[in-house]
Amino acid sequence: MILKGLQVGTFASNCYIVGSEATREGMIVDPGDEADAILRTVQADKLDIKLVVITHGHRDHIGALRDVKEATGAAFAMHPDDGRLLQARMAQLFGGEVEPPEPDRRLKDGASLDIGDLHFTVIHTPGHSPGGICLLGHGYLFSGDTLFQSSIGRADFPGSSYAELLNSIHTKLMTLPDSTIVLPGHGEKTSIGYERRWNPFLRGQA
Repeated sequence: MILKGLQVGTFASNCYIVGSEATREGMIVDPGDEADAILRTVQADKLDIKLVVITHGHRDHIGALRDVKEATGAAFAMHPDDGRLLQARMAQLFGGEVEPPEPDRRLKDGASLDIGDLHFTVIHTPGHSPGGICLLGHGYLFSGDTLFQSSIGRADFPGSSYAELLNSIHTKLMTLPDSTIVLPGHGEKTSIGYERRWNPFLRGQA
């Protein structure tokens, strides 16, 4: 599996580029900003991007969405519960009433994303946002802003819920193997085992 991480934009969001070594098909997760840098990485690895996925609709994860989708011709996928959030954030980014790209796929909990010989499962993890999702596959969890190294997502935004966020983490993420590598929306990678033991928001509750 080809896996590249880029830190993009003012908010230092993590964008991930995933590709199949066998077929050179690829997926982009959270194109938050700096479309040119994202596309250069795609071109350097000679990937044919089939899918662009956002883990949630906050502006620091969607800033390059429109440009990346148009440049690659890839399908765009998101959870439908963040549809209104996406529309509001696109308007903030580009000014005025802006029509966001129409999702080609509306992802539900348990949905499968297939990229060549790579397979990922959608995990709906509301709390940071209503339609927040994580992607699980090949020993990796793309956790968006649900789970960070030694921290968790904020729950003080409209549509956020601290109780719902903790429930998502405990019932859907802390059930994963300790060896699962967590690739968050901000900051450094971690693992489920590390967070189970040391995350101050989770210790004594997992």
